[in-house]
Amino acid sequence: MTIKERMAACQLFTDEDANYPEEAAELAAGRQKGKRLCWEINRLHPEDVETRMKLLKELLGEMGEGCWLEPPVYMSYGSNVTFGKGVYANFGLTIVDDWKVTVGNGVLFAPNVSIAVTCHPLHPALRPHGEMYARPVVIGDNVWIGTGAIICPGVTIGEGSTIGAGSVVTRDVPPYVFAAGNPCRVIRELNDRDKEYYFRDMRADQVEW
Repeated sequence: MTIKERMAACQLFTDEDANYPEEAAELAAGRQKGKRLCWEINRLHPEDVETRMKLLKELLGEMGEGCWLEPPVYMSYGSNVTFGKGVYANFGLTIVDDWKVTVGNGVLFAPNVSIAVTCHPLHPALRPHGEMYARPVVIGDNVWIGTGAIICPGVTIGEGSTIGAGSVVTRDVPPYVFAAGNPCRVIRELNDRDKEYYFRDMRADQVEW
């Protein structure tokens, strides 16, 4: 199997496999392009929104309308990341995207969220050359991910759910729940009261929805 075939099959791989030098060089060039684009985005003047959006479209595999990412952003490739419409990412979004990261519409990222699709085997005997594997991450529509959360390889977060600050998400999260902790677990389902009270006993009666 080639490097990309091993990636797609969630098998162990190294991105410098001597058996496939051309493919390894192609992957290295993709990572270099991603790093360069992130570097350029992170050093723009805050008011140069036009150039930022142009570079983000070049960085990401796909970006829907109405997205906004606050620099700094850090990605391995960027080209493996797909954003739906209206995605907002606060400062410090980090995505290790050796494989696919799919983000739905209306997703909100608080500061310093990390997403990694790549992991190494636990036992050192299986990683003498840095062997790793990659599993896709999927984030459903209208998910909110709190400050400092870490999304681990292979995780799917269901539509409408909220992930608490500082959570380490190692397993799938169902739709429309509040989940938090390390490891992250479902605290409760969202309900009609959550539509009326946005924080403790504070009502959302000042806004017409």
